[in-house]
This record gives sequence, structure tokens and C-alpha cells, in this order.
Amino acid sequence: MNTHVGEVEALFRYPVKSMAGESLEEAVLGWHGVEGDRRLAFRRTHDRGGFPWLTASKLPELILCAPVRRAAEAGNLPSHVRMPDGEELELFGEELAAKVGSSHGSTVEMTHLIRGIFDEASVSAITSATVQEIANLGSHRADVRRFRPNLLISTKESSPFQEDSWVGGTLTFGEDPSAAAIAITNWDQRCSMVNLDPESARPTPEVHKTVVRERSNKAGIYGTVIRCGRLAVGQPVYLTSPAE
Repeated sequence: MNTHVGEVEALFRYPVKSMAGESLEEAVLGWHGVEGDRRLAFRRTHDRGGFPWLTASKLPELILCAPVRRAAEAGNLPSHVRMPDGEELELFGEELAAKVGSSHGSTVEMTHLIRGIFDEASVSAITSATVQEIANLGSHRADVRRFRPNLLISTKESSPFQEDSWVGGTLTFGEDPSAAAIAITNWDQRCSMVNLDPESARPTPEVHKTVVRERSNKAGIYGTVIRCGRLAVGQPVYLTSPAE
């Protein structure tokens, strides 16, 4: 049995890993997550470890860089990046890689993976009540962008951390039997990225400390796609509970 738990309050895509995200009204959910999401990342060319991607935890100013699509170009991938000073550089251009590499202190190159470059799973979600409660507990301004979800869900009940109990269940977006759906696979274990102010990249350490202290470092959920389809702001969200 499906239970109506809320609706999609906001929808986000992050074309380049750790750069600023895009707020969308609707998107296509494919087998590898939201189309165009995290398909690009800077790779540290001298890193031979299992996670060579340059993230804002190592270079905070990355979150101030915004992917840009020039009007004449189509598709889900950007063509340029708007730097914090307003300059727009070609996404795969040498100048962008040189500037980011210089700031980081080692060489990097832009990499495109058609199946995405994810930390744990291809879809992430969090409820607006959880975002607000973490802000209240840590005495800072609530800003969902700190958590970088694909889906912000407004729940019918206003109590926070409801999504914790969804793990093992399924979320369906819309009333059609063929509507997009994800299996909730795990809780989102947070890192220092949540500390970074999306407007300035300045750290607020109390944010992550709050998540660790109050929630054992869990805030939000991860999911994997089990049915492709359309996502849109305002869609009803239904839960098939883990017990079913």
C-alpha cells in the first residue's frame, strides 16, 4: 500500500561535481539518476586512489563556480563555467583547468562520465523539516543547498527526520502506475561539505558538528532508480514502506 507522505518542494541538478547546482521545475529521471546530474568532475591527474575527484571539501571555492549553458546550445550538459569573478570559461578549456589546478595546487582535468560521478547512489533526497531542524539545533540559517540533494520533499507531517524510516522502502513520484520511482537504499552520511556557505564558501563548522552530535552524522537519504520517468516540483510523493 502506498502512503502519501508529501510532495516535491524543490528539484536540483549538479552538472559538475561540487560546483553550484541548478534549481529545476522538472527533470527526467533515468537509470543513472537525474539526466545531466554529476556527469562532470575535475579529476586530480596525479591521484591514483579510488576517489580522484576534486571536491569542495578540498577546494571550497568550487561551490561558487556555476555551470552555464549558452543559449545556442542544447542538451543537459553545460558548455561554460561562470567563475566567482563573473568570467565565463569553456568547460573543457585549458584556461579553466589551469585556474582550478593553480588554486588547488596540483593539475586537474575535466572528466565526463555518462553514468555519473556519485558518492554513494544516483539520487539523494532530504525533507524540508529536516533541513530546518538541523538549522535550529545548530543556530544557523536554514539553506537546503548545503545538503546538495536532488529532491527536497515537503512532508505532510512537519516532524523532522521522517526520511530515516523510509530506508528499505520505495518512493513514487506521481499517481500514475508507471510514475518514476526510487528504492531508498541508505542514509546519507555527511561530510564537511555541509559547512560551506553556498553564497561565500566560508565554513560554518557547527553545521556538521550538529549532524554528527544529534543524528550520528546522518541527514537525508540515498536511492537507486527502479522506474524511470518525470520528476516535477509539486508532484505528490508516495511511500511503499519497508515492511511491505
